[in-house]
Amino acid sequence: MSEERSGAAILVECLVRQGVEFVFGYPGGAVLPIYDELFGDHRLRHILVRHEAGAAHAAEGYARSTGKPGVVLVTSGPGATNAITGIADAFMDSIPLVVITGQVATNLIGTDAFQEADTIGLTRHCTKHNYLVKDPAELAATIDEAFEIATTGRPGPVLVDIPKNVQVATAPMSDVPAQRPQRYRPRTTAAAEEIAEAIALLEKAERPIFYTGGGVINSGPRASELLRELQTLTGAPVTSTLMGLGAFPADHPEWLGMLGMHGTFEANMAMNQCDLMVNIGARFDDRVTGRLDAFSPDSTKIHIDIDRASINKVVPVDLPIVGDCATVLEQLVEVWGNRQPRDLSAWKAQIDDWRTRDSLAYPQRKGPIMPQLAVERLFALTHERDPIITTEVGQHQMWAAQYFGFVKPNRWLTSGGLGTMGYGMPAAIGAQLGNPGKLVIDIAGEASIQMNIQEMGTASQFRLPIKVFILNNEYMGMVRQWQELTYESRYSNSYSDSLPDFVALAEAYGWKGIRIEDQADLDASIQAMIDHDGPVMVDCRVSQEANCFPMIPSGAAHTEMLLYGDQVEGTMDDEAKALV
Repeated sequence: MSEERSGAAILVECLVRQGVEFVFGYPGGAVLPIYDELFGDHRLRHILVRHEAGAAHAAEGYARSTGKPGVVLVTSGPGATNAITGIADAFMDSIPLVVITGQVATNLIGTDAFQEADTIGLTRHCTKHNYLVKDPAELAATIDEAFEIATTGRPGPVLVDIPKNVQVATAPMSDVPAQRPQRYRPRTTAAAEEIAEAIALLEKAERPIFYTGGGVINSGPRASELLRELQTLTGAPVTSTLMGLGAFPADHPEWLGMLGMHGTFEANMAMNQCDLMVNIGARFDDRVTGRLDAFSPDSTKIHIDIDRASINKVVPVDLPIVGDCATVLEQLVEVWGNRQPRDLSAWKAQIDDWRTRDSLAYPQRKGPIMPQLAVERLFALTHERDPIITTEVGQHQMWAAQYFGFVKPNRWLTSGGLGTMGYGMPAAIGAQLGNPGKLVIDIAGEASIQMNIQEMGTASQFRLPIKVFILNNEYMGMVRQWQELTYESRYSNSYSDSLPDFVALAEAYGWKGIRIEDQADLDASIQAMIDHDGPVMVDCRVSQEANCFPMIPSGAAHTEMLLYGDQVEGTMDDEAKALV
């Protein structure tokens, strides 16, 4: 049965039919028909953000913590362009979003009308697919296909641009979802001969390693379970990219820690010296590989990825396997069967020797709080609550990755590929909405938090008890660190001057504000943050000079890591300088 409905009504019905819970958005002239349709409709909950970038990041946080697609609704022109950073962030990190943008009426497109922007052209390179809908009769099928594309294969953002007159015009809408020929068929299952070859390589490897990425998380909880099962069967140690943290438990004896630019010594050395690398859902990012000609030079390489375009794009591999991580891992576990793992004791002994470097050690000093210690204490006092952690971008992000031990997937939400300052607070809002009752903490820097600090108002409006833990060193810390190491300590515009009083600002928004200036107050203040039943902002004053190590300098190899031991009284020794 069909009935005539406006384009706006069709859109709302499609979102309800897709099981959408929340729409993150901000109204404007070109989407007013949609907002009028939302008025009084209690099937969808609209979350009014304070900036469209906040809408996209909040939708990302919701999607990454729940596994469901996030939905964004913004107006034309500046509404759409403000959301583009979040869209690009989701594209880089493979996060499923459906972004609805308003557009000027079809007869005005191309005339430089008020609040017109070429949204399709602007987002073509940072969306998985995008649409300009010119006929309300096409809207239902387009929305259904947008959700399918966003959530299947390699997830990503899909944008639907809807002119205002299309929102007002009417068309028949059936109670049964419109059928459109299936145009998108990602391969999910590996060929039997590929699985057999991978098993044969795993059986004979003397120094194997599983190199895991965000694809394991995106494939769903079952993928993480299967990864753990495959590791138990084979005995191979596991490392991960920044985006893959939590897919394998950080408290497992075969966990090597994160690898790459700020990864552990043992993870990077194992990657360099392995004879078999099994890449599962990672894309050989430059922050992981270091200098390409020195990256794992003597290993046989297997790459499992659902995105065919990611295979052989950066690092040539010996065995490409296109497929969904969970599906391929299940195939590997099944075919391995009752095989006995190879004796890897020599390989494990070498790894244990590398572990003795204790690459995450940092100076224990009196005086200002060391930021690493602050994260360690935050982890110690919260991990039993199984919190969801978001971050902004910078030193604090890397310290969180290094010192917060994640044992489950979907607990670690950070901006990896795009490195977007301002991501963490709105992502925490989305995560809190998707996980009511959970402890959600944004580990932030005093510079990054100001990028979307207006979203404190969103948390207040919707009574979301998120916690923001600021490691305040009064610097754009990662910028300052690079300036120290590569620009002879010329700190050009990296000092965070004229900072707000974060405690007073918190109170102005109706939050609880806490300031920590003494190490002796660290535990009690963190506990006070946890115990408060509303939103909290903690201003934790930390050492201004602390650097984030280990570190692989730009253009260096995994074997050329800088550790805290490479510094003398805060300056690099000659050997370390030569590597930078």
